[in-house]
Amino acid sequence: MKKIQFLFDFISPYAYLAWTQIHALAERNGAEVEPVPILFAALLNTLGQKGPAEIPPKRVYVFKDAYRKAHALGVPLAPPATHPFNPLPALRAVTAFPERRLIDALFRATWVEGRRVDLPEVVLDIASEAGFAVEITDAVKAQLKANTERALASGAFGVPTMLVEGELFWGVDSLPHLEAFLQGRDPVPADAFARWGGILPSASRI
Repeated sequence: MKKIQFLFDFISPYAYLAWTQIHALAERNGAEVEPVPILFAALLNTLGQKGPAEIPPKRVYVFKDAYRKAHALGVPLAPPATHPFNPLPALRAVTAFPERRLIDALFRATWVEGRRVDLPEVVLDIASEAGFAVEITDAVKAQLKANTERALASGAFGVPTMLVEGELFWGVDSLPHLEAFLQGRDPVPADAFARWGGILPSASRI
């Protein structure tokens, strides 16, 4: 059985939308999903990028785009309580218990119910409602950091990222490509990266 590593952060509406679809996709293709919480902000900091919500015109577009995608998927979506927000309390909770039921509850709390998942006490309440007694230890914090470092080492630059056998798929829009890959129908030539890697730049930004 192939394993799909699902790298996510609750801060992303696209991660939420992809999470609502990934399990059915995996089941259709005889694969299993391994949820991997990571800190998106750490990816941005390491790669020297801004998040979509930190660029005003992109922020507007992203929220409209997320609504359109949610409508197309038949998935509920509502504005979060705040955005951007600190996702660490929620990420640490699912690092302690990387269970689908808890991840479902926290994504729903963030992107449907508008609850403050940036507040530890709210996250603990949500976890308790889902049947989990969460304790955030130093080991849990270290595991989340290690998850994020491994994500960077794998080439991840955003969320959601799906990894299968070393192949990376980014964003909810890549789910059809992920499914084609699982079915052995990936159209990318085996030597494509070698050929692209040999192309030299003729211009650069200062």
